[in-house]
Amino acid sequence: MRTINRAIFALLAAVLMSTLVIGTTSTSASALSTSSKNKVIKKAASLKGTPYRWGGTSTRGFDCSGYTQYVFKKTLKKNLPRVAGGQAKAGRAIKKSAKHRGDLIAFSNGGRVYHVGIYAGKNKIWHASRPGKPVKKEKIWTSGYTVRRF
Repeated sequence: MRTINRAIFALLAAVLMSTLVIGTTSTSASALSTSSKNKVIKKAASLKGTPYRWGGTSTRGFDCSGYTQYVFKKTLKKNLPRVAGGQAKAGRAIKKSAKHRGDLIAFSNGGRVYHVGIYAGKNKIWHASRPGKPVKKEKIWTSGYTVRRF
């Protein structure tokens, strides 16, 4: 009987260990699928040239958080908060070194979030930056940012 109990215990332990190993090597649940990343980036890029409009949330004009809100709603069906500070608290926090295309980049200074954009890869973001400047892709200009994933 002891031999059978030990064999059952060993088998259960092996199954549990293989489940843990498989779980750690599979695609992380926090990672966007390639298809989702591509949808986000494609939509973000399709809005290139859209004018900046303070408080704007449509293709007639965007501010930074209106732009990110629009892109994530249209591509991932995610309802982000309206303002940059709220968006910077939504989703999951991601290390800067683990950021992927399609992640939200939230810029802050002194603890205050002042801008958001969508990571495009190669240290660039898509964003609606300021009055007089349309939606465009631009290099990240500071290390003062956090990354969120939806």
